[in-house]
Formats: sequence, structure tokens, C-alpha cells
Amino acid sequence: MSEFQDERLVAPAIRQGESAAENALRPHTLSEFIGQRRVCEQIDVLLTAARHRNSSADHILLSGPPGLGKTTLALILASEMETPIRITSGPAITHAGDLAAILSSLMEGEILFLDEIHRLPRPAEELLYLAMEDFRVDVVVGKGPGASAIPLQLPHFTLVGATTRAGLLPSPLRDRFGFTAHLDFYDENEIAQVLQRSARLLALTIDGAAIAEIAGRSRGTPRIANRLLRRVRDYAQVRGASELSHSDARAALDMYEVDEMGLDRLDRAVLLALVERFNGGPVGLSTLAIAVGEETETVESVAEPFLVRNGFMARTPRGRIATALGWRHVGHEPPATVSAPTASLFDTSALDA
Repeated sequence: MSEFQDERLVAPAIRQGESAAENALRPHTLSEFIGQRRVCEQIDVLLTAARHRNSSADHILLSGPPGLGKTTLALILASEMETPIRITSGPAITHAGDLAAILSSLMEGEILFLDEIHRLPRPAEELLYLAMEDFRVDVVVGKGPGASAIPLQLPHFTLVGATTRAGLLPSPLRDRFGFTAHLDFYDENEIAQVLQRSARLLALTIDGAAIAEIAGRSRGTPRIANRLLRRVRDYAQVRGASELSHSDARAALDMYEVDEMGLDRLDRAVLLALVERFNGGPVGLSTLAIAVGEETETVESVAEPFLVRNGFMARTPRGRIATALGWRHVGHEPPATVSAPTASLFDTSALDA
């Protein structure tokens, strides 16, 4: 498995080390945050108005693909508002009582960051409706006909929800957020700025060509860019180089199987399977996953969105197909019957995965 994808499983010790490195590179204020300028401007207005009213900010929903800065923005919100932040995630809450315990322990003005909010269980979701709107939860005491609900007043807090699949959130939950921000992929210039800042923090000397090389293979995602930068640093360090050069960057990224377009081993395996085993498709997702030796969810949520977004693969009603660009990228000339798919062939729900 590749280490550059957010949803891959890695050893806990490695994952902990990677998380520590990522945290060290996080910006701490909106002015330090690179990219997403419109979102940052909107959040700045929201927070400034809340400070003028001396009240907690409205609930905020941050949506977008992994690695674009949703967690970082939540931490910045707490820093800008000078208030504590409580961090949890949807999968960590298994019962409504878990969420009620967290909500009842919040302090006035505190921020609750709920990552992967689309994975909340339904009972906890329904409890959250009342908490967000009326700052109250009803605690049920007893069972059966003798059960009674005791209303518990909550302090005013700000819920910051993060999701990679906003379409899975029910409308009643989405409607209770005062502000919804969608984070987009970064362009190469913005990624280059992220890399330059990270290199300064890591005390690395790196030339502009190496920055451009890494930026071009980072899939428009700061988290991936920073990971690639650390791998290039490791490669240069092992070879005794004091400065990260363009040749170091190319050699390191080639060794880690990240090609010029940002595709890694799994991405290329999916394309090769489509082209060489299934003659370009169409082929079902589960069959494709078996062909590359991965779980269906891994192919659907990790490899497929990037391949679809960049035009290497398409989702059609009959299954996945390789586009002409996908054929050529793995070194095969597409048959005459393969042409660039029309927009109607694409299932845009792949981009929410």
C-alpha cells in the first residue's frame, strides 16, 4: 500500500510520527493559511462579527476532499476566538449517550470539532439537532412506559463539522449550520507556497525546480505535498546532500512510485487492470478491486476520485471505463472506439467519495 493516501492503513507508530510531523507544519492563524482565500475571508468576517457581539460563532460545516485543511481551519478557529477546542469524530461516537456526555461537558463558547460528521449514528445525529438549535439535550431516564426525558441546558458552543462527503449529511443537519464552506483542490502555485513555508519550518534548503517537481506530483493536496517533501528530504539526507535539488526530488519520487501526474502504485494498478485485463472496461467496481488485490472501499474512496477528476477513468451506468488519456498514461494506444467521454457519462458522485 502507498503511504501517500489518507485512507490507507499504516502501523500505529508510523502514523503517530506522521501526524506529529503534520501538526508541526500547520499554520496557526488565518493570515498564515495558504490557499482557500475566499473561504478564509468568509470565516474571518464570521469570527470578527462574533467577537464584536461577544458571543460564540455560528456553527460551521467544512466540506471537501481529505488533506485540504479542514482540521487545520478548525484549530485556527479556536485560536482566533481564543477559546478551547474539543476534538472527536463521527466513528468514535457509537451511542447518543456518548455525544450527550461530550456536549454536557462543554464550556461556554467552546468549540466542538466533529470530524467525519457524516458517519455519526442516527440517534446521535437526532440528538445533535436540538443541541445545535436550542442548546439543549433531552436525557432519557429509565426504560419502557416509565421512561422520562429530562431536559439539560447546554452552554453556547460552536460546532465545527468536517466531512469529505457532504451529500451523505441529511438536510435537517446541514440546515442547522450557519455557514458552510467547501474547500477546493489547490493549484500548483499554491502548493509551491505551502512547500516553501514547510521547507522553512523544517530548516531545509531546496531549489525552486525541486519545489515545482514536488508540487506537480502532489495532487493539489497540501497534506500529500508535505509528505512528499519529507520523503525527498529523507532521500537527500541518506545520500549526504545538504541541499534538495531537482534531481533529488525526481529520484526520490520515482523511487516512491509517484509519477509525474501524481499517480501512485494503486492508481496505476487500477488503470492497468482496466486496460490490460478488461480491455478498457466497462467493469464493475468489485471486480476491479479483486483484480488489483484491494478492498472495494479503498478503490472507490482512494484511487477512483483522483482518476475520475483528472480524466483517466470514467464511471458509466455499466461500470468503470478507461478513457483515452488513461490508456495512453499506462503506455497503450486506445482503440478507435475509445474517445473522450461526454459529461453525461460521468457519475459526479465519484468526486464526493
